[in-house]
Amino acid sequence: MADAYNIFGFEIKRKKKEEDKGSVIPPPINDGSALVNAASYYGLVLDVDGTASLKNEMQLIRQYRESSQYADCDTAIDNIVSEAIVYDPNSPSVTIVVDDIKTSETIKNKIRDEFDNVLDLYKFGEKGYDLFRQWYIDGRLYFHIILDENSPKKGIKELRFVDPRKIRKIKNVKRERNNKGIDVIKQIDEYFLYNDKGFAKEITAGVKLSVDSVIMATSGLIDSNTGLVLSYLHKAIKPVNQLKMMEDALVIYRITRAPERRIFYIDVGNLPKQRAEHYVTEMMQRFRNKIVYDATTGEIRDNRKHLSMMEDFWMPRRENGKGTEITTLPGGQNLGDIEDVQYFQRKLLQSLGVPVARLQAGTEGTNFSVGRTNEITRDEVRFSKFIVRLRQKFSVIFKDALRVQLITKNIIRPDEWDDIEGNIRFDYQEDNYYAELKETEILQTRLQTLQNIEGYIGRFYSENWVRKNILMQTEDDIAAIDKENQQLKPQEEGEAPPVEGAQ
Repeated sequence: MADAYNIFGFEIKRKKKEEDKGSVIPPPINDGSALVNAASYYGLVLDVDGTASLKNEMQLIRQYRESSQYADCDTAIDNIVSEAIVYDPNSPSVTIVVDDIKTSETIKNKIRDEFDNVLDLYKFGEKGYDLFRQWYIDGRLYFHIILDENSPKKGIKELRFVDPRKIRKIKNVKRERNNKGIDVIKQIDEYFLYNDKGFAKEITAGVKLSVDSVIMATSGLIDSNTGLVLSYLHKAIKPVNQLKMMEDALVIYRITRAPERRIFYIDVGNLPKQRAEHYVTEMMQRFRNKIVYDATTGEIRDNRKHLSMMEDFWMPRRENGKGTEITTLPGGQNLGDIEDVQYFQRKLLQSLGVPVARLQAGTEGTNFSVGRTNEITRDEVRFSKFIVRLRQKFSVIFKDALRVQLITKNIIRPDEWDDIEGNIRFDYQEDNYYAELKETEILQTRLQTLQNIEGYIGRFYSENWVRKNILMQTEDDIAAIDKENQQLKPQEEGEAPPVEGAQ
C-alpha cells in the first residue's frame, strides 16, 4: 500500500490521504514506473505492452555498462565519482545536518545516531565510491529493506542490493465506468515487481514488494516518450561508439598505409592471356621471398602462396607500352593527424559534463593548482554545480532508509516525517578548496565595501541596513551575534558573565 509501511507483514499506517477519484487522466510518470491498467473486478498481471518497455530498459542498462568500460569514458566517470564521494581518514564522506529541524535536541541526536547506523548498513565507508558509480552508470539503484520479523522495533536488519534489471516499479491504475459511460480512475496501487531472471519479453509475472520495503534512487532523467529512466551516460552512447570507430579506422589506416610498397610492371609481350598470367606468377614466385615464423613448432619457413595488400604488386604490361618497370607506392602521408579523434574525445567529455582540460594532456589547466576564484574556468564552475545536483539525487538512498529506521524505532511518527524531511540536509566531504576560496573572497569583498562606507554610517546608511545589505546577515544572525557580544562585554570588563535564568 502506498499509504502504509508494509514490510514482512508489519504495517505502520500513516494518516489517510484523499485519493484522486473521478479523473480520467492517470498520474504523471516521473519515476520510471510502468503504468498498467486493470479492471476493478480481477487481479493484475503484467501485460505485453509493459514487458516491451522492460526489455528496452534491460538493453539500456546493458548498453550503459558496456559504454562505461571504454577507457576514455571510464576515466571521465572516475573523475565525476571521485569528485562526488571523497574519502578523508579524519571525517566521514557524508554527514547529516539537522539544525533546521524544529524539534528537541534529544531527537536531533537520535537522528544523527540513526544516520550513522544507515551508513553502516550501506557499508558506505568501504563501498560508497562503488555505490555512487553504479548509480551514475545504471541511472537507478535499488535496495530491499529487511527487518527482523521477531523484533521489528530494532530497525533495519539489512539493506540488500537488488539488480536493477530484475526489479521494476509498477503503477496499477484501476478504472471504473461511471453512469455516463466514461472510464474514470477508481484506485491507483503502487508496488515493485521482482523477478530473479529479469524482465524479458516472455516474463509476465514476479514477486510483489510493497513500496516502503524498497529503496529506489534514480537519476531523475526520464524519457518523455517511453517513460524509461535514463542514465547520465545516455548522452555519451553515441560519442563513445563514434570514438571507437574513429580509433579503429585510424589504426587500420596506419597499418595498411604505413609501409612503402613496390609495383612491378612485367612486360609480357604478345603472350596469350593465360601464358601471360602464368609468366607474371612465375616471376613473382622467383623474386618474392616471404619468411614466416611458425609459433606451434618454433621454426622459420618459406611461405610464398599468400599475397596481402601489405606487400608488393605485380602488374602485367603488353608490348607497345613501356618495358619492365619497378616503381614505389608511397606510404601514408598524414599518419600523425588525429584531429578527428580528438574532436570525438571532446564530444565525449562534453556529453558527460567533465571539463576537457581535466583529461586532455597538453591543454591549459591540466595541472591542478589552488588559486583565486577568478582563475577558475567557467567549465569548472559548471562541473561543481553538476556534482551538487548529482549528490542531491543520490541522497534519496539516505532519506528513505532513515525514514524507515526512525519510524520502526518509534523515534518519530509516520506523519511527522513529512514535516522534517524537507529540513534534512546532507553535507558531503569536499575534495578541493574552491568553495572555501569563494566564501573567503566574498567575505573580503564585503569587508572592503564596509570599510569604504564606514564614514557614511549614521548619515546616509544605518547600521542595521549595512548588516543586512552589505554583510548579508539575516535576522537570526543579527540576534545571535548581538547576544554573543552582550555575553563578551562583562568578560572584557573583568566581570563574571551573566547566567541565563538567574534572577
